[in-house]
Amino acid sequence: MNNVCPLDFRYGREEIRKIFSEESRLLYQLKVEAALARAHAKLGNIPQEAAEEITRKANLENVKLERVKEIEKEIHHDVMAMVKALTEVCGDAGRYIHLGATSYDIVDSANAIQMAKAMEIIENGLLGLKNSLLDLAKKYRDTVMLGRTHGQYALPITFGMKMAVFASETDRHIKRIKQCKKEISVGKMSGAVGTGAALGENFFKIQEIVMEELGLRAELPSTQIVGRDRYISLISTLSNIAASMEKFATEIRNLQRSEIGEVAEPFAKKQVGSSTMPHKRNPILCEQICGLSRVIRSNLIVAWENAIQWHERDLCNSSSERFIIPHSIILTDWVVFQMTKVFSGLDVYPEKMKENIERSMGLPMAESVMILLVEKGMGRQEAHELMRVCSIKAVESKKHLREVLMEEEEVRKLLSPEEISKALDAESYTGSASKIVDMTVERLK
Repeated sequence: MNNVCPLDFRYGREEIRKIFSEESRLLYQLKVEAALARAHAKLGNIPQEAAEEITRKANLENVKLERVKEIEKEIHHDVMAMVKALTEVCGDAGRYIHLGATSYDIVDSANAIQMAKAMEIIENGLLGLKNSLLDLAKKYRDTVMLGRTHGQYALPITFGMKMAVFASETDRHIKRIKQCKKEISVGKMSGAVGTGAALGENFFKIQEIVMEELGLRAELPSTQIVGRDRYISLISTLSNIAASMEKFATEIRNLQRSEIGEVAEPFAKKQVGSSTMPHKRNPILCEQICGLSRVIRSNLIVAWENAIQWHERDLCNSSSERFIIPHSIILTDWVVFQMTKVFSGLDVYPEKMKENIERSMGLPMAESVMILLVEKGMGRQEAHELMRVCSIKAVESKKHLREVLMEEEEVRKLLSPEEISKALDAESYTGSASKIVDMTVERLK
């Protein structure tokens, strides 16, 4: 078979891909059918022996994927093909399979099991990422660098604080994933329009038993399907995570630019950066993260559209969900995994950070001088305008801000050369950055 989807051969971890394989999808649906049979038996609706036989045979050793596909080719209904294949191997007990159920009782309950398992993997991945970020925050707690806003010099910060911000954001995603898992761990066993009519007077009990066995809660009330607002919540959570991964990756890409050069993603000993430019060390992991994160977020549009159903449901959601659910989940796990790889092996260049501060010619310290002038008695607005003019003069004359300030009479009236030099010291103007790192590490550890 020729692989077409890059998830088959390029992106995604085997652990989470396996959850969404054809075999796993079939297995989870078989588990739901077996749980339904046991619930019927428990309430005396079918013989206990029949439920036991169905349970014994509801596995991939007995129900072959190839046989299910053969039947589907003939009847054009994937769930009924699974039911028929299971019936074939269960002998007389086969008469009780799928009793009172509709296809999406099986599909949505199986989906919930798959998605819940996948959320556990993503949660663990986020935890690993958070720990890598906290390690960097602690290590570079006091490493001063330029903060930048609008792509321009802003004020000094520490690299540790930058990592603490990312760690805190990641921690919020861990909380969201936990909530998301709870919201999507919902199935149904209520029939074609949600009334449970085919399950008779024991409908509520049957649904309760099945959901309890599967580790799910029941959607009540429901239509033929579990509410797709839940799936929107899932894809929204994954899209939110993807947005953060792209944000983190974009930061590394920018800091790795030749003209900045303050950090770099890991680069293997024999890694090639370009087929023609031997010197290149491209941030390909971060670029991959950015590209795939956009795919994840694009799936949110489809999830919204799928929530719009005709009456008690139509089939428009089915085909697209076979793409957006596994693809979004597998890719989210992958970009978190790749982001962790970047941060756990990140090359950090404190000397380059210091060099960039020196190259800034004192401009990022204009606020520091302004605050000092205010403390010396100058009005805040007057001090702001004075420093604005001095900053422009420094840029136009290509002089260090210190030199311009020493020439400015209004500054010399209030500040000594020593005070000016101290106010222009970036390391003395990081505010509470180090304390913020300590507080963040303590809170998130």
